[in-house]
Amino acid sequence: MMTICESNVAKIEAICKEYNCDKGELINVLHQTQNTFGYLPEDVQEIIAENLQTSLAQVYGVVSFYSFFTMIPKGKHPVNICKGTACYVRGAEKIIDEFKTLLDINIGETTADEKFSLSSLRCIGACGLAPVVLIGDKVYGRVTLDSVKEILDEYQ
Repeated sequence: MMTICESNVAKIEAICKEYNCDKGELINVLHQTQNTFGYLPEDVQEIIAENLQTSLAQVYGVVSFYSFFTMIPKGKHPVNICKGTACYVRGAEKIIDEFKTLLDINIGETTADEKFSLSSLRCIGACGLAPVVLIGDKVYGRVTLDSVKEILDEYQ
């Protein structure tokens, strides 16, 4: 759980003020806040709800509905593995298993050193490169079991 100190409260309030504390700007406020803190724990959501004069349930509903928002901290290097049809058929599950083994975490978890987090996606639209792995904004195509370690080594 994130500790909300006065300076962090001030940052959240400033973000809300940038959007005139308009509850219609909730998604924009959430995006900017997540970009600032890396995730949106409950105490951050409470401050946003207060500043936008909306319910915590409304804020939580938006955060939990959209997959790009997270309530848990992500690793410095988020690893996303595509599980769309083309990637799945070309071995995405085995690629996921290799990442899980090498990172010693499961889907939805972050390594103890907070360096990597592991997620899967439905489709990123790069079917010709299947199976595809995203680390941050970098796309790795035609990933093989042997290349997983090489990919991770780039970030060590």
